[in-house]
Amino acid sequence: MKNSQFYILVLAVFSFLGCKELEPRRPKENSTTNFYKEVIEQNKKLNALETKKIKLTLDEDTLTTYKSSTNGFWYAYVSKDSTSNKVPVKGDMVTVKYNITNLNDKVFYDFQTRNYTVDKEDFVPGLAQGIKLMKKGETITFVIPSYRAYGVTGDGNRIGINQTLKSTLTLIEINKPNNEIK
Repeated sequence: MKNSQFYILVLAVFSFLGCKELEPRRPKENSTTNFYKEVIEQNKKLNALETKKIKLTLDEDTLTTYKSSTNGFWYAYVSKDSTSNKVPVKGDMVTVKYNITNLNDKVFYDFQTRNYTVDKEDFVPGLAQGIKLMKKGETITFVIPSYRAYGVTGDGNRIGINQTLKSTLTLIEINKPNNEIK
């Protein structure tokens, strides 16, 4: 009998507690969203400062006229071909000779020759876009902000984080895929 009274008492307590209406909890603040918003705003400020620094440096170079690209970099022709209209397109194999320096011409990588398949291989994003502006034999100096180069990671070797790059690139050859002639 004592056991049955104990069970009835326990059952009554659980019934009483179980019938209690649940109170809604306040939602947790979504701190991840706020964090991302703060990071984005900080990056916008850093990019604006970098752009301002680039423009000031380019304005000081009175011997060279740089054009602003819609792809987020600046460029100036060292040698230009006004007779040809053939530019590389996606899938073309190009041979380029280029170097990479900082904005003050400190050399990170001296001139090297590379074969590159347009838009099908990894390359510095700013240079990959810039190559598509060029004709065979042209040489262009590109100034590439960090967000169009190696960004916040650098290249893990000589190029540091958030590093503005300058590169003089010569387009040596344009070859169509599978030796197509265009």
